[in-house]
Amino acid sequence: MKKHLLAIAVTALAAGSAFAQATDTLAKIKASGSVTLGVRESSGLSYTLGNGKFVGFHTEMGEIVLADIQKQLGLPKLEVKYQPVTSQNRIPLVTNGTVDLECGSTTNNAARQKDVAFAVTTYVEEVRIATKAASGIASVKDLAGKTVATTTGTTSVQTLRKHERAGGIDFKEVFGKDHADSFLMLETGRADAFVMDGSILAANISKSKSPADYKIVGEVLNVEPIACMMRKDDPAFKKAVDDSIKRQIADGSLAKLYDKWFMQPVPPTNTRIGLPLSDATKAAWAAPNDKPMEDYAKK
Repeated sequence: MKKHLLAIAVTALAAGSAFAQATDTLAKIKASGSVTLGVRESSGLSYTLGNGKFVGFHTEMGEIVLADIQKQLGLPKLEVKYQPVTSQNRIPLVTNGTVDLECGSTTNNAARQKDVAFAVTTYVEEVRIATKAASGIASVKDLAGKTVATTTGTTSVQTLRKHERAGGIDFKEVFGKDHADSFLMLETGRADAFVMDGSILAANISKSKSPADYKIVGEVLNVEPIACMMRKDDPAFKKAVDDSIKRQIADGSLAKLYDKWFMQPVPPTNTRIGLPLSDATKAAWAAPNDKPMEDYAKK
């Protein structure tokens, strides 16, 4: 009986220790000497060059955050593992411990804050419409009777449907499995428009065979704060991430990183995306915060 109780106690202690480490990411990183960064394959802020190489404004910023954490923990070496995520699986992969820090293109909203935590906002996105230059589509009202593509697991079509100017407009929705797939629908004529974050639209256009054939049009459908995502209830890790980002803002390195990825030619096509730093993003950097999208909508 004593052995049985001891076995139960040991099992409970091990489970408790595993749970504690799951909610103490710094301890997990220090013990393992490794960390997993969640990245995207075809986002404007994070994308792949193939062969396991991931780049982009948010990817590189996340790498700098992890380098700062390595210094904080006094680790001589930190192995950074890259885990591609999609709009559908990014939150489950953070909550189940597969991904420690996700720096893709995730909108911070109140619903998601119930499951995960967000770092301070590093990019304020504007949801727009991309279409072919010859389509005749110039605003939301022109989408009547058209086919509109967006990416599964994103907020963009809900945003379009809720937009006041979309009232009474009937359009067909098609869903890409990722942003590249959604843009391909526009490229091949299976969709007349692609509704998504402006940075994602601009990046996909810049990487297309003929960028001049496309344009971003119409009203700003929504303003959304984009931030790195991590597990809830881990204040020490969140502080470490936020402190690094605030340091990057304060010393000007984040602005230089933005210029590198949005105003200079970028791989793989050596094309310039050409999205100047917006006033909304400048304001978010001037007063770093982790407010959800709903707070931005009140402004």
